[in-house]
Amino acid sequence: MCGIALYRMIRYFHWIRLSGSFAERSRAETEELKGKYPFVVFSHSSMLYRNLSKEDSELQNGKVDNLCIAIKKVSGTVLEPGKIFSYWKLIGNPTKMKGYKKGMMLVNGHPVAKTGGGLCALSNLIYWMTLHTNLSVVERWRHSYDVFPDSNRTQPFGSGATCVYNYRDLMLFNKTENPYLLLVWIENNRLCGEWRCTQPEKDRYEIYQKEHWISNEVGNVYVRHNRIFRKHFVDNEYVGEELVAENHAKMMYEPLLENRQ
Repeated sequence: MCGIALYRMIRYFHWIRLSGSFAERSRAETEELKGKYPFVVFSHSSMLYRNLSKEDSELQNGKVDNLCIAIKKVSGTVLEPGKIFSYWKLIGNPTKMKGYKKGMMLVNGHPVAKTGGGLCALSNLIYWMTLHTNLSVVERWRHSYDVFPDSNRTQPFGSGATCVYNYRDLMLFNKTENPYLLLVWIENNRLCGEWRCTQPEKDRYEIYQKEHWISNEVGNVYVRHNRIFRKHFVDNEYVGEELVAENHAKMMYEPLLENRQ
């Protein structure tokens, strides 16, 4: 606990040092903001519920309630040129006094009930969308555990961002000349979001993985590895590719026989 308190204090000092550099949420209504930022750069949605046990389903309901609170703090954020987006600075500490409930949170790879649990679904969404824009990711923490098999997976393994208040943050930087708008909402049991801009974006990105493999470590522990790249296109012409993330996660399920190393 002393270590966590120290890390949190360091983050607080970091926020003070960069005071005035962070993006803020607009007070304007959503439709008014859409008019000011008419161009959708990238949008995505993810399912809110998994087919789990009754007990875990109750935690998932808490997760959705927690997301509803956090969305109000994040949706409508305007990221001006030269400004920084900080996930936790916008949301704040997700405590019971603020209305947060016990939701599903992974601790050492196992689902447990924690107040404010489930907010990684929001950081995952924002990170994935950001990879498809000209915004820069300056801080992102990978998940240490791969909990669920690839059934119905539509994104590469390791394409999310875990967050723990406040020392594991998701931070973005706008190095472009145009402001961006982040909108997030819940619709039809899906968490939805989009980055919007004042100008149409000529750049397009495709995200994919390379060097995906599974290793058998000491104690018959399986670890999954990959590297996430993105291809860059300008006016649909290929420009190049870049490495955006490297992942190493302990598997919490038995890998398929043909995938074993």
